[in-house]
Amino acid sequence: MTVLRKFAYAGLCTPPERPAPPNFIRHRRIETYMATFAAELVQIDLSPKRPQKKPEWLKARAPMGENYHELKKLARKLELHTVCESAQCPNIGECWNHRTATFMLLGNLCTRRCGFCAVPKGRPLAIDFDEPRRVAEGVATLGLKHAVVTSVNRDDDNIGAAKVFAETIREIRRQAPGCQIEVLIPDFQGREDALEIVIEAQPEVLNHNTETVPRLYRAVRSGARYERTLKLLANVKRFAPRMISKTGVMVGLGEEMHELLQVFRDLAAQQVDILTVGQYLRPSKDHLPMARYYTPDEFLSMKEEALRMGFRHVESGPLVRSSYHAHEQAEATGLVTVQ
Repeated sequence: MTVLRKFAYAGLCTPPERPAPPNFIRHRRIETYMATFAAELVQIDLSPKRPQKKPEWLKARAPMGENYHELKKLARKLELHTVCESAQCPNIGECWNHRTATFMLLGNLCTRRCGFCAVPKGRPLAIDFDEPRRVAEGVATLGLKHAVVTSVNRDDDNIGAAKVFAETIREIRRQAPGCQIEVLIPDFQGREDALEIVIEAQPEVLNHNTETVPRLYRAVRSGARYERTLKLLANVKRFAPRMISKTGVMVGLGEEMHELLQVFRDLAAQQVDILTVGQYLRPSKDHLPMARYYTPDEFLSMKEEALRMGFRHVESGPLVRSSYHAHEQAEATGLVTVQ
């Protein structure tokens, strides 16, 4: 018998208090209410299952090679974190061997506990305002032409977090002139003043990931709101109409295709330029289970559907992640040129 140990729900509220009716009427109302409640539950089955065999198209080469080890030494030397390691990205071997990495700001502890994410959670240390200088040094040392910078969530200090992003952009401009900069930012709990701080530093690409469909938000993105994500992406174009906006979606968490296509329409309505779509891979048994693998043909179909909606570029594939081939994605929009 399947045991449902974890579930999330949205859009439900406690019925208003009223004088208690006779017992038989009260029981009937409770039964009706619970039937409605059960129909709207988002259920995630955490019972033990036989592991699905990973298909061939999802097998990535193990990280190795001279460049990989050099980049790892550099990150340790400069006391930097990379999302490649912290989030257990399957593309780390390929990217690091090409001397590309996504630097992660604001420490290595996230203040949220999203069900899909492998980044460690906990109470973070004080914000390190020297981190932007060290990240820029890493970018300059690697000779990057397109740098991607992201961060953990810092709900304890959204403005401080935004200032670190802005200072990192300025430091990269100073230490690595000509380098294009892409930032993958948190939602800053909807604070527009924090978003404006980042936009004023003028990165070439501003990314904020949508991750999943609205029905699954409570289970997948702890502390986030679908409407807040759409508003942030809309504000990118409102505050900086010529800036490239970008977002990413995972598949395989139990969403339906019609839900994904509606998310694509919602994002296209916010004038998002770049959309990435990739397969969710469960980092550990402590994370949300994967519902199914999508095939390469399904990823191609989603790409074609999204392009018809007006996105400038769509990267859709089993191993696609937000920063995978990021410089090529940016160039594909025709809005920037990476030398």
